Amino acid sequence: MAPERDGTRENARERTLSGATATTRPRVRLDQPRPPRRRLVPEWDPEAFGRLSERIARFLGTGRFIVWMTVVIIVWVLWNVFAPHDLRFDNYPFIFLTLMLSLQASYAAPLILLAQNRQDDRDRVNLEQDRKQNERSIADTEYLTREVAALRMGLGEVATRDWIRNELQDMLKELDDRRDGHRGHEGKVVFPADRSPGRDTDDR
Repeated sequence: MAPERDGTRENARERTLSGATATTRPRVRLDQPRPPRRRLVPEWDPEAFGRLSERIARFLGTGRFIVWMTVVIIVWVLWNVFAPHDLRFDNYPFIFLTLMLSLQASYAAPLILLAQNRQDDRDRVNLEQDRKQNERSIADTEYLTREVAALRMGLGEVATRDWIRNELQDMLKELDDRRDGHRGHEGKVVFPADRSPGRDTDDR
């Protein structure tokens, strides 16, 4: 009996421990989304970065940038050639200047490519919109053409002003002809009233 009691006590102790751990664990709610995990890489807005790259690319493609870069290089070279030896920071052959220009070129090329890709995307969207607009214009033109053809076919069966005028003129001419014909018949003697008596006797 003693081992059975010990077994029941151990089971009860395990149950209490499992219940304690269950109460201490935070409950996971399935009706809510998980909170976002923390990322080691900082987040950035690609649209804002694209706009910044386009601004830099536009500035790099202007004459102002070329003038400023030329002025900086000339001042850099003159300072490191004619300045006192203690104040020079980049002696001949100007390794630091070469490094700066290489860094500028290495950053400028990807920025220009990114700006070109964004411009290509905009051009693609504009071309797609133009294609859809052209399709709608063609469909509208075909619809209007069919409507105009239907109107012409319908107008072919409708009495126009010229047709009514011609018909009225024909009717007036016909009435005038009939009136002239009646006048001619009234001037002729179809059954003469005075007959010669000799003709009657001859007929008899």
